[in-house]
Order: sequence, then structure tokens, then C-alpha cells
Amino acid sequence: MAIILLVSGAAAGLVSSIAGLASLVSYPVLLMLGVPPISANTTNTAALIFTGLGSSVSSVKELNSSHRTLWQVAVYVLVGSVIGSVLLVVAPAKTFTRVVPFLVFGAGILMLWSQFHQSKILDTPKPAGRGVTFFKNLAILLVGVYIGYFGASAGMILLSILIVTLNKSFAVTNAIKNFTCLLANGLSLLIYAFTTKIYWWMVVPMGIGMFIGGYIGPVVIRHVPVRPLRVIIAFSAFGLAGFLFYTAYL
Repeated sequence: MAIILLVSGAAAGLVSSIAGLASLVSYPVLLMLGVPPISANTTNTAALIFTGLGSSVSSVKELNSSHRTLWQVAVYVLVGSVIGSVLLVVAPAKTFTRVVPFLVFGAGILMLWSQFHQSKILDTPKPAGRGVTFFKNLAILLVGVYIGYFGASAGMILLSILIVTLNKSFAVTNAIKNFTCLLANGLSLLIYAFTTKIYWWMVVPMGIGMFIGGYIGPVVIRHVPVRPLRVIIAFSAFGLAGFLFYTAYL
């Protein structure tokens, strides 16, 4: 079982650091190994921290170039993450399993839509109006809520929003996404550790794999065209949504 967790963790970390869809791999694996949905979510969140560590170490150059933007995004996501973590504890498990398929399907839609909305990177970007800034920050806050509540494909949702709203290269935008999700998952885990069950013995092998995959992801992005890969992952999200819908409703 440790080998399964290690390999699935490496695959999840790679997918996460490229497009933010680690739970396309890791969450179903935990379910198939017999972990209850809520505990599968919290155990997955604990392991995802290793993906964030690996990708952040591998993206130091990109992160250093955008300190201000990074922390602006991080603050809204962290506030939302606290709200989402509380909702997860309060909401019944049945509600959790029935909502997730639609969230994952929506993430796939957003990823595909972002492929057809590529903003040009300007040397002197125009400042956004107050209305645009408000809705951008609100969207980032809601992603934080989602990370705290479930998190599957949350990185992909955040990446799609940042691609559209930030005047940054894909490598920088992706690095901001990875580091922000690391902070949000860490904060959520602090809450989960005192409120829900986490299968820590599963976290270790899966986390090691996620660190390896998370470190490799940014390297791949620098050398391989990622657009076709992200389209494939988006369609994979539809498959995951269908699987989760089947298990929740049929």
C-alpha cells in the first residue's frame, strides 16, 4: 500500500504543480483504499502540503519576482480557507459528497475557458478599476473557501482566475498559485488536526511522492508547452466529476 501511495503522490504532485489538480489522482486513491470521504479530504490536504513545498523550492526565481502580488493573493485565500475549514466541520458528510462533483466539474470548465482567454503581458499594465478589483478579490476569497472546504482542483480554479486577472507569465502565475495553496492547505490542516480524523500513516508516503512531483512540475513548465497538457487535465476533471457523481448519487 505504501508503494501505491508513493506513486500516486508523485503523479498527484506533478499534476498539481502544473495545473492544480492533484486530487484528480490522490483523492480517488484514498477512497479506493477505504478512507471515508471527509478523512480522505483531510488526509489529502495534509499530503498536499508536500506538493507546495516541492513546487515552491523549485520556483524560487518566479516567486522572488512577484512578492507584492503573491502576498495580496495569499491574504484573501487564507481568509477564505479559514471559512471553508469551519464549513467542512459543521456541514454533514452527506452534503460534502453531494456538492463535490459539481465543484470539480466547474473547475474543468474554468480551465478550458482560461485557454481561450489569454491576456497579453504588458510592460506597463493599466490599473484595474475598483469594480474589477473587487470581483477579482472576491473570486480569490471564494477559492480560499473552497480550499478549506474540499480543495480538489482548487489550484486549477485559482490558476484560471489568476491567468485572466494578472499581468504575469504562466510560470510566475503558476508559482503564485502553488505557494498560495501551500499556505492555505497548511492553515486548513491546523484546523483539521483538532476537529477531524487524519490518516497520518498515509500522509508520509503520499507526501514524499507529492514533494517529488511538486518539485518536477515547475521544471516541466519551463521546458514543455503546457497548454495541451492542461486541456487534457481539464477533461480528466470531467471524468473525476462523473465518478464522484456516480458514487454520491447512484
